[in-house]
Amino acid sequence: MSDTPRTVRCPTCGKSVPWVAESRYRPFCSARCRQIDLGAWASEAYRVPSSPPDANEDENFAPPGQTRD
Repeated sequence: MSDTPRTVRCPTCGKSVPWVAESRYRPFCSARCRQIDLGAWASEAYRVPSSPPDANEDENFAPPGQTRD
């Protein structure tokens, strides 16, 4: 095996970060980049794409505790 540590890119700024225990904020390069990413999650800037629900599913849906006739 190689003694050279693996490097990854900081998800926020793209700077190379060695993947070693001493890299305190990995995969981020700094506390600032880590905070920027956390802020993006908190403000819901990251979203998972989805499609609208099917119309047929809505017709058969009944709220909890109620039954469909």
